[in-house]
Amino acid sequence: MYDVIIIGAGVSGCAAARELSRYKARVCVLEKAEDVCCGTSKANSAIAHAGYDAPTGSLMAKLNVQGNQMMEQLSKELDFEFQRIGSLVICRDAEDLPNLQALYDRGAANGVTGLRIVEKEELRQMEPNISDDAVAALYAPTAGIVCPFGMNIAFAENAAVNGVEFRFDTEVQGIRKTESGWLLETNQGQFEAKCVVNAAGVYADVIHNMVSEQKIRITPRRGDYCLLDKSAGSHVARVIFALPGKYGKGILVTPTVHGNLLVGPTAVDTENKEGSNTTREGLDQVIEKAGENVKNLPMRSVITSFAGLRAHEENHEFIIGEVEGAAGFVDCAGIESPGLTASPAIGVMVAGIVREILQLEENPSFDGTRKGILKPQELPVEERRQLIRENPAYGNIICRCEMVTEGEIIDAITRPLGAKSLDGVKRRTRAGMGRCQAGFCSPRVMEILARECGKHISDITKAGGESRIVVGVNKDSL
Repeated sequence: MYDVIIIGAGVSGCAAARELSRYKARVCVLEKAEDVCCGTSKANSAIAHAGYDAPTGSLMAKLNVQGNQMMEQLSKELDFEFQRIGSLVICRDAEDLPNLQALYDRGAANGVTGLRIVEKEELRQMEPNISDDAVAALYAPTAGIVCPFGMNIAFAENAAVNGVEFRFDTEVQGIRKTESGWLLETNQGQFEAKCVVNAAGVYADVIHNMVSEQKIRITPRRGDYCLLDKSAGSHVARVIFALPGKYGKGILVTPTVHGNLLVGPTAVDTENKEGSNTTREGLDQVIEKAGENVKNLPMRSVITSFAGLRAHEENHEFIIGEVEGAAGFVDCAGIESPGLTASPAIGVMVAGIVREILQLEENPSFDGTRKGILKPQELPVEERRQLIRENPAYGNIICRCEMVTEGEIIDAITRPLGAKSLDGVKRRTRAGMGRCQAGFCSPRVMEILARECGKHISDITKAGGESRIVVGVNKDSL
């Protein structure tokens, strides 16, 4: 019997887990994938939104601004990458200036600080590669960029160190009320809890509808992206948005915290909750629309494309709270953009609801800090040399594109909730995220995974499940 079970190890579920570890409670996170950060949280725009877009008075607006304000301090406490670079919403037609002003007014009402409308001349000085058609822009200096998997993993690791259990490859298949709480049926057996938090992303409606007569519907909204090489990373200095439309903020152009340039996303509603494949039509749209606000984009520098799914709720609002008629069952659903930005505040809100339900006491041994993977390239030369003398693995470069060492990969595998797959290593170290997209380093990373995990190399997967890379091997013959 757990006090709390959280369904889903995305950024919202892990933020809630970390906040709940501040209290004396037995908490468990159930995740159907092989690792944290395997759904929406791994494939998004990686932006900390300022908070001018959501309707004033909405929960989405409130938590967006709160999460943005928490981001900088959290990045220091949990050692993940975040940069407050600001954003620009581009207006390319004088007739649309009232819409730009309305966005400013909404942002001011939402509590966003520092907003101002910049005219054409200043805009050109700020961003020389802005479209010649641009007449003005809304400047939001509080917007930023973040490493989404870095933040998600940081929440999870800190929660685990503070006592939260994580069960992976564990899919919830049924839920029913009991006298003492809730019984969850999974592919790994039964779990019981006094309180359940539904943070299941695009599956949050499926989980919610198991326990409530008041049904909700989550529509997966696919977004295609193109990622450009680091040689294109300085093409713009800020996040560049178009004026929002019916399906959101349109095709954006932004630097990433790792020095690349990201372009996207599309917004295509689908019924397939696993449909994170890119499409020709989607990528063509990204390429066509990307140049509307930013000129001379070097699209020949694309090194990869990907798609993510947003959990779109029909009212475009976060659903967070105890479900009526299902005491002890707390929804954390409909977490689409700006969900990544809002996630720190979502975690606080969810933990506060659960704390009140269970009357939890504070955990005096809670440690809210976490140190990420040591990166030798960031050390002064003499410190790096000393590190390599003490541990030669930090002098063995495995991923040449991103200059990732064997020591970093070993750390990624052996630390709390360590990597078990190529993608797990990639999200923690960036090995395989560079220009060659793992063409060089994959075999070496697989060898290290097999050695450190005590597995045969044919058991190493790209992303868990049946995604094996080496197949048709007789292990006894090797």
